[in-house]
Amino acid sequence: MTATAVLTARALLLDMDGTLVNSDASVERVWRRWAVRNGLDGDEVMKVVHGRQGYASMALLLPGRPMDQNHADNARMLAEETADTEGVVEIPGARDFLASLKGLPHALVTSADVALSTARMAAAGLEQPEVRVTAESVGASKPDPEGFLKGAAELGVDPADCVVFEDSGAGIAAGRAAGMRVVGIGPRAGFHRPDVLVRDLTQVRVERAGDGTIRLHITQ
Repeated sequence: MTATAVLTARALLLDMDGTLVNSDASVERVWRRWAVRNGLDGDEVMKVVHGRQGYASMALLLPGRPMDQNHADNARMLAEETADTEGVVEIPGARDFLASLKGLPHALVTSADVALSTARMAAAGLEQPEVRVTAESVGASKPDPEGFLKGAAELGVDPADCVVFEDSGAGIAAGRAAGMRVVGIGPRAGFHRPDVLVRDLTQVRVERAGDGTIRLHITQ
């Protein structure tokens, strides 16, 4: 038996990796190589890296390492990930979901930089939202709420009237810290108790309300 939840918002803020784009294969390849280079267990590294900017993951994994070294390493990692788009595909329903948001306030809020987000969205065959908050736009990585707050500000919408779509623990924590409701996408999200959890975006239908609000019909 299925049930439908309805969330009302004035703007939607969308993570990319794991939410719109399945880039797990690329992330695994690049970060497991990094783990080997740094003498770390690959499985433990993969528990940390989703949702965060690379330098923030490195700071957690190698707490004694100077941050300038993490930033330098992060730049190399971003270049590797941008060049490695094999197996990058859309999350089921992402293309139709984005098409349904045409003319509605929404933004991409991603820990990727412009080059990486452009490469992955293109590889998945997805159109970029007009408003994008990328790694270059913020001074702090998720789980800090800066990116989501900046996205809301750029759209001119109060944070409490935004709904975040996220897959990672860091991203869900960032959405909550921003005072926003969170729709969790996929199995990773389920461990972090989002407000609503779906398998993928085929379970979300967008309705344009007459008063300018967005109604999300979510089948569970």
